Amino acid sequence: MEKEDKWEYRDRLYTLKGNKRPLTFTLGCKHTASHPCLYWDEEKKKQREIRYATNQTSCFADEQQGSATLGHVVFEDGVLAVPKEKTNLQKLLSLYHPDLNKYYEEENKKQEAENHLDWLEAELEAMNLARSLDIDKVEAIMRVEIGSEVNDLSSQELKRDSMLFAKRNPFLFLELANDENVELRNIAIVATERGVIKLLQDNRTFSWGSNGKKLMTVPFEENPYSAMAAWFKTDDGMEVYNSILKKLK
Repeated sequence: MEKEDKWEYRDRLYTLKGNKRPLTFTLGCKHTASHPCLYWDEEKKKQREIRYATNQTSCFADEQQGSATLGHVVFEDGVLAVPKEKTNLQKLLSLYHPDLNKYYEEENKKQEAENHLDWLEAELEAMNLARSLDIDKVEAIMRVEIGSEVNDLSSQELKRDSMLFAKRNPFLFLELANDENVELRNIAIVATERGVIKLLQDNRTFSWGSNGKKLMTVPFEENPYSAMAAWFKTDDGMEVYNSILKKLK
């Protein structure tokens, strides 16, 4: 089968999900009415029964010949180690069992190392970026994270908190740093807080704070400040945006 074409022969470790550590846990590896043990074979276009038989090379019942000696699959303290010699059991657990990634998962040191490396590289990139960004950009990013609390922070506190945020959640930090709407959204919020523009109580209408003249209507079910940020990029909105920047100086 295609799934087995790149099979790697090695010892494997399986653990119960959710950090569960019962003294013993027996995984059903025989098809029953109460606990189906079936695999949909895309090539054959049918459901196939799987079962663990210690004297068979295949985990598919329709490929097993003669009398099958059924084996028990037992996790002890939440862990099950399966040596490479038990290839049929490994393939059943790693490729075909319906409870894979539902009740248990296979530990993959190589994948864990790759994921860890990706995280460390993102963390380094995010922290370097947090250190180099100008304070207005930092404020815009941190406003997404902590809201109006940014108004009470000094520039040094904002820089510090942004670096901590970059370390704690580097992928989100990088996403926000590369989102041009974050800064536009921040300008809309600051302008509202300073009374340059006004968001009416219906949360759907922006107007000038000085004369109440309507600026825009927020589309239904959209965040008002996100809608304003998008509007700033239109021809009419760009004029208002530039006017707001002058009033905020």
